[in-house]
Amino acid sequence: MTNDEQAPPGIDARTPNMARMYDYALGGKDNFESDRQAVGKLFAMSPENRYVPLVNRQFLRRAVRFAARRGIDQYLDLGAGLPSQGNVHEVAKQARPRARVVYVDNDPVVAVHARALLSGGDSGVAVVEGDIRDSEKILGDADVNRLIDFTLPVAVLLVSVLHGIADDEDPAAVVRAFCERLAPGSYLILSHLTREGQPADLVRRKEEVFARSNTVFSYRGRDEILRYFDGLDLVEPGLTPVTAWRPDDDTLPELEAAGAWWLGGVGRR
Repeated sequence: MTNDEQAPPGIDARTPNMARMYDYALGGKDNFESDRQAVGKLFAMSPENRYVPLVNRQFLRRAVRFAARRGIDQYLDLGAGLPSQGNVHEVAKQARPRARVVYVDNDPVVAVHARALLSGGDSGVAVVEGDIRDSEKILGDADVNRLIDFTLPVAVLLVSVLHGIADDEDPAAVVRAFCERLAPGSYLILSHLTREGQPADLVRRKEEVFARSNTVFSYRGRDEILRYFDGLDLVEPGLTPVTAWRPDDDTLPELEAAGAWWLGGVGRR
């Protein structure tokens, strides 16, 4: 996509879209001018903003590798977003070649591009269009049940998702609806934008940018995010800035300021 005229029918290219904004921030091409302008405003607010999406993506890859090395063969990626390098199935299959992955997103643009990316015919990967607030529909989906056996351990991912769910929609209840279906030995992989330790005015200005998009974001505090892990055992080192969660060679010290905008963790059932 390079201009608004190329927007498929039914797609509003004039309103920034969170999945497309994230795609642009990660260097992708599936975005419009409205998305690029919104991301540009965020980047201009503070130097580390340019790396905020990157460090979250690195956390996702490390957490998936962690789960795969502990024998997890099933992954349910909720609010997956547009495909980008280092997808869940790519990372998981490096350690577990027979891993099965279902990507779920409520954005039709995401579904179209994800299915195009996966058109090679990997029967162990599926894309489901659905809203994570409707857990019953997702858990009853034919592709979900074809690939995911909830009597066995599963890794559920809610990475960069819950800050897009308003308080009155009870994001903790969304998490519970999926975690209640998990067998012992399953994992929850979660990251969330946080206001913890950040200037209140800067948080407010960022939220104003997101308010003009198709998703309103809420930067939440540590205690609020910890609630999402109720009933689970947090894996060491617990809920931390994403750059501090089991860092490896892909986590550079200069990215720590960007990592401080996220809290991430992995819980085990």
